[in-house]
Amino acid sequence: MTELLILFVLLKRDLTMYAIQRHIEDNFAPFTKPSFGAIKPALKRLEENGFLTSRKMMSDGGKLSIFYTISNSGKNELKRLLLDDLSENPVQFLSNARIKISCASFLDSEERKKMFFSIKSLAMQHKSLTESMLEDEYNQYNFYQKIILDNALCDFKNFIAIVEGLEKDNARNS
Repeated sequence: MTELLILFVLLKRDLTMYAIQRHIEDNFAPFTKPSFGAIKPALKRLEENGFLTSRKMMSDGGKLSIFYTISNSGKNELKRLLLDDLSENPVQFLSNARIKISCASFLDSEERKKMFFSIKSLAMQHKSLTESMLEDEYNQYNFYQKIILDNALCDFKNFIAIVEGLEKDNARNS
């Protein structure tokens, strides 16, 4: 997901590694907070694959800075990352789905439709599994586990409602 975030923030302008991290935090802090230890190798991988380029420049303060620029193939990679299937791990799913939806403006209407459908389908699978766990009369869950399962069910229901609203808005604006 770090690569997706880097490519997305570089759409607007060229940035240094530190500015990339700041822009990611400014735009995605409720969902993720990648460290420099995650951003630096991601930048290297993206550059090695031709998804971005870098250039060294002297800053106003006289310090050598490296600025990163997204390439055309980087824009294609961003689109691929946005349209790729999400993890089936429920813990990762909600966070990563929120990030992808936050970046949906990069996609055209048909691509957004595809992404929303994919995200909603997986959210419905997670909701269904959570419901079946709560409804199982032979379950061994204690009070606290049931509370957390009920909360997860509410999260999935609310998230599905949000995605359905986005689908309607996307259809209306296409």
